[in-house]
Amino acid sequence: MADIVNLRMARKARARKLKEAEAEANRARFGRPKAERLKMERELERAARIHEGHRRETPGEEA
Repeated sequence: MADIVNLRMARKARARKLKEAEAEANRARFGRPKAERLKMERELERAARIHEGHRRETPGEEA
């Protein structure tokens, strides 16, 4: 026999879990010092430039 579940409590527990996940994502995104954030942005831009530099042809150019 299955356990009886109070749906109101289950909904609230699910909402708390989703809120905590969102808070964790926000802490990771906004909880860093400016210098660290700028360094990460520069690294991502550099990686994108390197990736684009290895293309065989430019986008929009048809072979």
